[in-house]
Amino acid sequence: MSNPDGAPSALELPPAEADFLAEMIAGLSQRPRLLPYKFFYDEHGSDLFQKICETPEYYVTRTEMKILSEHGPEIGDALGDGLELIGLGTGAGTKTRLLLENLRDPIAYVPVDISTEQLAQSAALFRKQFPNLEVLPVSADYLQPVELPTPEREPKQRVVYFPGSTIGNFEPADALNFLTRIRRVSKSGAGLLIGVDLKKDPAILEAAYNDGAGVTAAFNLNLLVRANRELGADFDLEHWRHRAVFNEKASRIEMQLISQKAQVAHLGDQEFEFDAGEIVTTEYSYKHSREAFTALANQAGFTFQKLWTDDRQLFGVFYFTVAE
Repeated sequence: MSNPDGAPSALELPPAEADFLAEMIAGLSQRPRLLPYKFFYDEHGSDLFQKICETPEYYVTRTEMKILSEHGPEIGDALGDGLELIGLGTGAGTKTRLLLENLRDPIAYVPVDISTEQLAQSAALFRKQFPNLEVLPVSADYLQPVELPTPEREPKQRVVYFPGSTIGNFEPADALNFLTRIRRVSKSGAGLLIGVDLKKDPAILEAAYNDGAGVTAAFNLNLLVRANRELGADFDLEHWRHRAVFNEKASRIEMQLISQKAQVAHLGDQEFEFDAGEIVTTEYSYKHSREAFTALANQAGFTFQKLWTDDRQLFGVFYFTVAE
C-alpha cells in the first residue's frame, strides 16, 4: 500500500487471520476462558475505542491529553532534541501530535500499530503537519519481534513512547518481560515515555468501563462480531452481555462477556459449550501506584527520571531512561 506521492504508508506484514483463529481457540479452550484483547482493534473496533475516549465516564484519554498539554514543554525538555520517537500502539496519533509539537528538531517518528488502515491515515496526516519529520509507519503487532526501519538521518537518541495505559493490559510478569524487551533493544541513555493508569476509587474505574451509552459494551462484543465475520464462527450475539468489574485484590479491571443462556458456538473445527452465566474474560486492565510501577520499571533495567500527573492523581506519564 502506498500514498499517491509514492511514500510507503505502512510496512505491512502477512495477514494475521491464522493467529486470530489460533489464539481465539486457545483462549476458549482454557479455564478460566480468556480471549486476546489485541484483536479488539479492527477498523470498527478502533472507531469504537475513539468513541469510548469521548464518553464522560472514561477519564483516561482526556486526563492524559491534559497532562501532555499542560506539561508539554517540560516533557520536551526532558526528552531532548534530535530524537527518534518510536510509538507503540499510538492509534490515530492525537497524543503523539501533542508530544511532537513540544520536541526540538525530532528526526523521525516510527509508529507501530496493528490497525493498518488507521496507521496509514495517521501517517499521512503527520507528514503534512510535520514536513521535516521522517514518518516510518510499521503495521505489526508490537507484542511480537518487529524489525524497525532506519531513519535517513542519525538521531541523537531513541525514545519509545507507549501511551494510553496499555501497559495495564499486561499480567505483571508479562509487563516485566515487555519492559525488559524494550530495554534490551534500547541504547544506553535511551528513553521510555509511558502512560500508566493509577490506582483510585473503584467506583470511578467501574464507571469508566461500563459507560451509560453502551459504547464499551459494543467494543467488547465486537470481538465476537469479528470472529463471526472473519473466522466463520457462529456466536449468537443477542445472548452475550458486557460487564466490567474491579478486582481489588489483583488491582485490575476485568472486562467480561457473559453468556446469557446455555449455548454452543463453533470456531474453526472446534465446538465450545457455554453455561448460562459463564464468564469469558476479554481484557485485564491493571492499575498501578507510582511506587509499584517505578519498581517494576527498575526491575526491567530502567532508571526513573520524572512523573507528570493531574491534580486528582488519576493518571501518570512516566519517563525512564536506560541506565548508563
